[in-house]
Amino acid sequence: MRASDPDILGCTDFAGMGSMGSAAAMSAESPAAVNGTTAVNGTSSPTHQNPTASTAHHDASLTNGDHAFSSSPKPIILHLGAPIQHHPDIYADLHDQFHLIRPDPADLERHTFIKHLKDGTWGNFSAIMKPRWSTGGEMHPWDKPLIDLLPSNMKVMAAAGAGFDWVDTKALAERGILYCNGLGASTESVANTALYHLISVFTHATASSLAARSPSPSAFQKAHITIPLISHNPSNHTLAIVGLGNIGHLIAQRARALGMTILYHDIARKPLSLEREVSATYYPTLTSMLPHADCLILATPAGDPIVTAHTIALLPRGARIINIARGNLVDEAALADALDSGHISAAGLDVHAREPVVYERFQRMRQVQLTCHTGGASVETNAGFEALAMGNVRRVLEGGQALTAVNKGEVEEWRERGGFAQGGGGGDGEGG
Repeated sequence: MRASDPDILGCTDFAGMGSMGSAAAMSAESPAAVNGTTAVNGTSSPTHQNPTASTAHHDASLTNGDHAFSSSPKPIILHLGAPIQHHPDIYADLHDQFHLIRPDPADLERHTFIKHLKDGTWGNFSAIMKPRWSTGGEMHPWDKPLIDLLPSNMKVMAAAGAGFDWVDTKALAERGILYCNGLGASTESVANTALYHLISVFTHATASSLAARSPSPSAFQKAHITIPLISHNPSNHTLAIVGLGNIGHLIAQRARALGMTILYHDIARKPLSLEREVSATYYPTLTSMLPHADCLILATPAGDPIVTAHTIALLPRGARIINIARGNLVDEAALADALDSGHISAAGLDVHAREPVVYERFQRMRQVQLTCHTGGASVETNAGFEALAMGNVRRVLEGGQALTAVNKGEVEEWRERGGFAQGGGGGDGEGG
């Protein structure tokens, strides 16, 4: 930790720590955000670690108190959440081209937000952007009743984060509104977290760490003697990945560096060139892959549960399970039963079914590595989220293609049905 970093851990007493617990929320992938540099309008904008005075100036004048939008010829963008932190230069350019309104935090609470939409407080805005992952979501969920209150000329909504289970993208599409996520901005961070869990489940690092943090010399000595008897090197083991997207592919690259054999299952087979990069073997069904997996990693978007009592039974005895995708992909009770029986030897979980509550049985298990949905958590990820949100909004309002539209197909279907003639939202921008 650098001297300038906030001491967010200094107040924690680890002396009596006997279990892991708690969770928050985050995650993502991006085609154009690496190391804090993200393509916006075809150019690369470097990450700025500190906001400038010009950002504060622009932002301070763009709150509810500014009602000049009623006569402004510029398209209006509703900026939800905290001020831009990493890319003040991009934000300044956006301010020059569009009319930015950033509501007060108190106005984002759902009942108040709905009232402002009904009253037209912010005018006929054309776009919404939520560039900071941890703020601007007070009105959640973005369901149909909320979406139906948006202005008829609304074209695009862009938000930080790769997940979008909190927004009804179909309801947006039915009004011709593109939804753009932060896909790709967190690829490296999530892959790093997966690697952390991967090494942990093979070496039982959690049990060793907890024993070292305890006040008990006997616990230390027990870990020192017993953990080497059950730990393994990842090399010469098979890693089965569910979802070989950007994140899954990067996980595979790093696992290959550890000497692991890569298997994968996905909705569709990847090009042979991508398979060859990581020497991956494709399995058309999950059930055909599981019996060959020494370790299973979930790296796929939200969907039906993947880890269930049935699928766990197909894994070899002693297999490991890692989830850095979505908490609802795992039947937590079934996994805990398998850990108790020894059929699953260890698990690493960054995401949880009932966040911020962590499943109680897992908290007591020393063979389970737990983290607080911080897989995508890094300064570089947040910088990428900001740049993507602003870049998506700008491209669509300029009539171009969005960088990361997730409901492009549904919006195109809406247009083919004559959506604009029906008086819905939308615009000339297309999904990317």
